[in-house]
Amino acid sequence: MEHSVDLATWPRAAQFHFFRTYTRPHFAVTSRLDVTHLMTQVKPTGVSPYRASLYAIGAGVHAVPELLMRFRGNTVIRHDAVDLSMTVPTTAGSFNYAYVPFDPDFASFDATARALIDAAANQTDLSANSGQRDDLAYLSCMPWLDYTSLTNAMPGPDDCIPRIGWGKIAKDGDRHTMPMTLEVHHALADGAHVGAYFEAAQNALDTLPVTRSA
Repeated sequence: MEHSVDLATWPRAAQFHFFRTYTRPHFAVTSRLDVTHLMTQVKPTGVSPYRASLYAIGAGVHAVPELLMRFRGNTVIRHDAVDLSMTVPTTAGSFNYAYVPFDPDFASFDATARALIDAAANQTDLSANSGQRDDLAYLSCMPWLDYTSLTNAMPGPDDCIPRIGWGKIAKDGDRHTMPMTLEVHHALADGAHVGAYFEAAQNALDTLPVTRSA
């Protein structure tokens, strides 16, 4: 479901119109997340750190209404939910895209994500979104790099789908951390919304259930 946002009453209407005039309206913020609970308590039960990270990202996105908003021309809508679209390495040595619905129940999400990602890995079609959908968040993992910043290729200033990237998990004493980047369109989101996303994603990582995976 999607809902129209009334620009006459929306508190960010002025900011929306202002940043819609920019030729480079996107900004990206990278922060380090603590994944100690994931690596020391959850992973040993058989849970994939990759899919657990997907879950945390989904929880973060759905905790912030602005990250569910999209514009179509000068019309703004808000989705009730968006799918997570991530790059998936294929068995042929390239990559494909998977589309995973978010479920707040981790076990259900994990099972669905595993099945859809496995299916995408064996597909030959790229399955890229050609613009027909905006009920998405784009995800990309870079497990080879413990990076400090990241930006994404953007087709133009009218692309308002958030991008989330995350990198290599590093050990620092008794702690495990990883970089994560959220890139958003400034017409729809500000720094406070980015901060709320990281807080929700961190909370999801800290509260992952410790139960043995099937």
